[in-house]
Amino acid sequence: MSAAKDNAEYKEAFALFDKRGTGQVPRESLGELLRSLGQNPTQAEVAQLESAVGQTFDFNQFIDILNRPDGWKPAGTAEEFIKGFQVFDKAGNGMIGAGELRYVLTQLGEKMSDEEVDELLKGFPVQDGQINYHSFVRSILAQ
Repeated sequence: MSAAKDNAEYKEAFALFDKRGTGQVPRESLGELLRSLGQNPTQAEVAQLESAVGQTFDFNQFIDILNRPDGWKPAGTAEEFIKGFQVFDKAGNGMIGAGELRYVLTQLGEKMSDEEVDELLKGFPVQDGQINYHSFVRSILAQ
């Protein structure tokens, strides 16, 4: 993508979060704004970035944040996520208990809320209380 197209996309995303049309976005929206453009900051990184801005930030500050070192790190590959789930695959059959998956997602690492997990698992096939984590990972990353 060209720099001009990138800049237009950044302005459009910024404008969507500038709900009052003041040229300012509340710092609480920073993580969601970064993720909407394909960045994948951890909650700790977002907290650090939020503490570096005031109650709100303008477009120029946002561009500086976007272009920070390590801002565009990849989200991770399917193989990396699958390898992480293999730790919980005691039978070695590519399946993880739905309850155990919920526990992993809500209690370990970057914790998700129960509502976020419900949304993530909605419509995903559960067979005998088990989820195929290979299919789960590939499905989530394809979204």
